[in-house]
Formats: sequence, C-alpha cells, structure tokens
Amino acid sequence: MVSPSKREQTHERIVDSAARALRREGFAGVGVAEVMKQAGLTHGGFYAHFDSREALLLEAIQHADARSDAMFRGRLEAALARGLSPLQALLETYLCEEHLLATEHGCVVSALGSEMGRQKDALRDISRQRVERLVRRVAQALPPDAPPGQALAIAGAMVGVLQLARVHGRDAEGLAMLEQARNALVAQYAADK
Repeated sequence: MVSPSKREQTHERIVDSAARALRREGFAGVGVAEVMKQAGLTHGGFYAHFDSREALLLEAIQHADARSDAMFRGRLEAALARGLSPLQALLETYLCEEHLLATEHGCVVSALGSEMGRQKDALRDISRQRVERLVRRVAQALPPDAPPGQALAIAGAMVGVLQLARVHGRDAEGLAMLEQARNALVAQYAADK
C-alpha cells in the first residue's frame, strides 16, 4: 500500500476540517480562512488544493457523509447483533445520545437538511443524493411489502426529531425526545413485524 503524499495528507486535513465546520456551522459558516486555520495552514495555500469554496464544500459533504456513514454502520451492526429488528436497530442507532451530540461527526442530512435545498445546483445535487441514500437505508430496514412512502416518512421523522432534540442538547428533555420518538416509531412501524 502506497502512503499518501504530503500534498494528499494536507488536502485530507483541509477537507476534514471543512467537513467538521460544515456540520457544526452550516454552509454559510464554512469560511476558507477559518478552515485553513483549523487545518493548521495559511489561507494562501487554499487555491493550491481547490478551485473555489464550492469545490471545497462538495468534497466536504462527501467526506462528512463517508465518515458518518462508517460510524453509523458500525453502530447499526452492533444493534443488529443484539437481536434488534432492522428497523429497531436503525432507529436506536440514529436517534441516540451519541448522534445527538455528534454535531461535527453525525449525519450530514440532520446537520444540514434545512439548508440543503437553498444551495446552488452542484451542492443541492450532492445533498439530494445524501437524502436519497438515507431514505433507501430506511427502506432496506422495512419489510418488502411496506407501503410506498413509508421509508420517506420514517426518514423525515428521524431527521426532524434529531434536529429538534439538538435544540435541547444533552438535557433530560432532548434525550426524552429521542426516546419518545424511537418508541413511537417502533410502535407504529416495527411492533410485531
């Protein structure tokens, strides 16, 4: 295996810094100077790696999504290994305390959902792909005969509940919101199935 070059390592640091800032601050909160500073670099080196801020944002969304997806899949597999149904495992994994607090590392759809539709075409397209993948993941956890639209309704509830719970944060009310939503979704969609 070939080790990444110094340039590739630097590029990765910039993208990682932008991905964390993107989920933490939203699209408008990702400034080139701050991202470069967080990556331990000067502002002047930015254009050696990216043609534009939008190019950085495109890579940052992909990077953020890949990182959160890997973390999510690991937690999902652990929940499935405990004997939960696919939908229960998905709900427990998505609507959990760790995800509530993972604003820099969690799902890009829950972090950026309300902003995604207001972006320029390229950013909106890549955002749409992330939303569609989340809906597909929910659909895969449902029985094959699930009604059309059920996966979309559940995915929307998951994202919305997580966003609402993040308003409260780790306090008892935020955690209770996650638990109540998990229980309600399981009762509605996964009980005895």
